[in-house]
Amino acid sequence: MDPWSSDLIQDYKRLVEQFGLSEIRDDHLELFGDAPFFRRRIIFAHRDLDVIAEAIRTGKEYAVLTGIKPTGEYHLGTFQTVKEFVYFQRKSMSAVALFSIADIEAWEDNGQDFDISRKVAVSNVADLLAAGLDPERSYIYFQSKEIRVHEIAALAARGITLATMKAVYGERHMGLYLSALVQIGDILLPQHPDLGGPKPTIVPVGVDQDPHLRLTRDVTAKLRSKWGFMEPSSTYHLIIRSLLGDKKMSKRDPMSYISLRDDEDLVRKKILNAFTGGRETAKLQRELGGEPWRCVVYEIAKFHLFPEGDSELEKIYRECVNGERLCGECKAQITEELLREMREHEKRRAEVLPLAKKIVEGASRRQPLYSLA
Repeated sequence: MDPWSSDLIQDYKRLVEQFGLSEIRDDHLELFGDAPFFRRRIIFAHRDLDVIAEAIRTGKEYAVLTGIKPTGEYHLGTFQTVKEFVYFQRKSMSAVALFSIADIEAWEDNGQDFDISRKVAVSNVADLLAAGLDPERSYIYFQSKEIRVHEIAALAARGITLATMKAVYGERHMGLYLSALVQIGDILLPQHPDLGGPKPTIVPVGVDQDPHLRLTRDVTAKLRSKWGFMEPSSTYHLIIRSLLGDKKMSKRDPMSYISLRDDEDLVRKKILNAFTGGRETAKLQRELGGEPWRCVVYEIAKFHLFPEGDSELEKIYRECVNGERLCGECKAQITEELLREMREHEKRRAEVLPLAKKIVEGASRRQPLYSLA
């Protein structure tokens, strides 16, 4: 798996077996089934989710961590992680949330200047708050400014060889290896002594990001003697495909995704031209039925729409398979539902934008507005 690639993952079952992931069980859904991404098996695998489940049931403190490389706006692919991040924070009043603005990775992977990352971060943080993040139980920081992240990364680096980095990530320039070490610091930061010491930590990611979790878990044991770190838990969601269906949504290709900042006409145009599981003609569609499991438009609905229940999604699937639904009418319905969700999000975002600016300004001065310390 390559966390920096746009390639699609073809065989999720093989990934589970090859990398020792655990599948989501029915008893997990008893606790987490209020989230559509659990019910719909978008989150399909985990490492040590039971540790977090136990913390939730007993009211024990735990942390949830994620971050973003601030090279552009959130799109429907990257925003999936935000929903999971906010969900795990709000699942228990004992949960704290840490969010890394990965400006070091933005420099190492994209050559983006740190000043630009700070400007982009304002918009990213506003989207977090609009999605429901509670800032009073959150710590939002820049990788480049958080010395404790670098402290952990330096400690971890001593136990990692170049051969290990190549085995995990392949042949890369040293900057990407550096950013991977910094991400170890991110993942273990919630357990730093200044932030309360060892605690269960959940990191929700797309499955393509598992190399970072595997490397972190491998080195955690080596750091345990110093600070008693626990191995981080993680959940893994399916990767939403690009609008053309040939790769994952990527910021490197604006036509591959729908951005949260796209205007309505552009959203309509993108969905109108998106890859579907429809037949060549309406006649064949009626006779043979469609293939919603191949359809990017249906995938968008599965990931992001009808959050209160699954009946409408099931209806769309059934009508498509039975030939009762044509792609044009389906695209029109899903487009308008998506635009409605986007409008509501933008309304909330406008309200929290001033707070987002304060948080980013504080984090850029190494004096975060909200600190768990």
